[in-house]
Formats: sequence, structure tokens, C-alpha cells
Amino acid sequence: MQLDSDLLRTFVAVAETGNFTKAGEQVGRTQSAVSMQVKRLEETLGDILFERGSRGVVLTRKGDLLLPNARRIVALMHETMAAFRAPPLSGHVRIGIPEEYGQSILSRALGAFSKRHPDVDLTVNYGCSAVHLAKVQGRELDLAVIFEWQDFSEGEILMTDPTVWVTSTMHRMHEETPVPIALYGSTGWCREFALRSLEQRGVEYRIAYSSDTSGGLKLAVLSGLAIAPISRSNIPEGCRELGAGDGFGVIDASHVVLHRHPRSTGGAVSGMADAIREAFGTSLATSLVA
Repeated sequence: MQLDSDLLRTFVAVAETGNFTKAGEQVGRTQSAVSMQVKRLEETLGDILFERGSRGVVLTRKGDLLLPNARRIVALMHETMAAFRAPPLSGHVRIGIPEEYGQSILSRALGAFSKRHPDVDLTVNYGCSAVHLAKVQGRELDLAVIFEWQDFSEGEILMTDPTVWVTSTMHRMHEETPVPIALYGSTGWCREFALRSLEQRGVEYRIAYSSDTSGGLKLAVLSGLAIAPISRSNIPEGCRELGAGDGFGVIDASHVVLHRHPRSTGGAVSGMADAIREAFGTSLATSLVA
């Protein structure tokens, strides 16, 4: 059995967007072509990779198993091609990355960029989106990837990543009444969006866990302490999205946005911005204002 790298690229796009049409926009194919490629991959592997519904698709258990390896293969292909076509760069780039995407997506961009351009000095700040946005505006950072769920800015949208309720496939805490939930401890988003989404659906809940980070929410789910609101692309292995069939639904449609200070010019900053776009699977025709 041989796996077609083009099929894996399409599979990753579908998994990360949850939608055949949006995946097609990323890989430059029609919705029907994407559907056919997924079907070919499923036939090659002999397993169903996605559960299809009226609102999109979610990974099956076999799909979850394939996704980490598929991402590594696709990232390696991108890195190999970029190494041959990219001119050498030098300079200094200061970048802020959010916890939500630091390990899953941006680690690939940073690793590939540093190998491709060893003469560029990278300074990486890892943490809160609001802090990073303020630092870009104050020119303490050249670039920042921001997770925006309210008051959308004029930055460059890299992807739309809905926040959903997530449960452990082993512990199935969503079946308890009231449902134990994990929430962020210091944000109005929980009241405005997360709790309201439960109340609108008549879901009885109790707050069982709080955390200031998305990593803490993932831990609560994996440990069987609660369900939690997590961005769709960051659902950990061993967990799944709670959809309409479970009595839940999408909480919001958050944006992942790239910000660049207008005076942060030069090839190194532009090259890092391109690497970030590539990591998120975007093919935007316009660039940030230099």
C-alpha cells in the first residue's frame, strides 16, 4: 500500500477546516474533487476517516490516528520545497504566538524557518493574545498570531477556527447530569459565549474546573474531570467534538489573525510571515503592509 502525498495534503486541510468546501479553497480544488480525494484515501487505507453531517465533517477514531502523521508528512514536503526555492535571509524577527497554536501549528513554522534561514535570529514570545497584540502595536514585536473571538481587528485572517465543546472518548463526561464543565478563569468570553451556548440548548451544567490556559482545559477533559470549550483544530487525541447529535453545538467562530507592525520591514520579517501563512495552510494573494 502506498499513500499519495497529495491525498494526505487534502486530508489535513479537511481535518483542520471541518469542511470540504473550505478545504478545497486551501488546496485549490473544487468541493467535489476534495470529496473524491478523501474517498480515494479511505479506500486505500480501508477505513472511514470522517463522519459526515449537515454542518461539516469530524474525524473518526481512525482519522484521529492518521492526522499527526499526515501533518508531519505534509510539513516535511513543504519544508523540502521551500528549502530549494527560498533565498538566504538574515536579520532579527520578534514574534508572539498564542498557546492554542504554539505546539500544533506554529512549531512547524518556527522549526522549518530556523532550519531554512539559520542566519535569522528569532525571538519568540509565547502566551496571551491580548498581550501580544499590545506589544505589536507598541513595536515590541514584529509579528504576532492572535486568537480573536470578539472585536475582530483589521489583521490578516489566517483561518477561522470554531470553538466547540469537547469530551473525552474514554470518560464521556458529557453524559452526566449536570454536566461538569471546565472554563477559563479570567475572561468574559465564558459568560458571553460558552455558558450561553449551554443555556440556549437547555444543558444543565456545573463548573468543575477553571484554568487560565487552553492547556489546562485540555487536561481537564483528558483526565475525565469535565468537558471544555476548545478550538476545533486543537482537540487533543482521545477526545472529540460534541455536536448537535449530543445536544451541543458550535460556541463561536473565532479568527486566527496575523498582525505585523507597519514599520517592521525587511526580508526576514516577510519570510517569517510567509512561513506562518504556509503553516496555517493559507494561500493569501495579498501581503501585510510593509
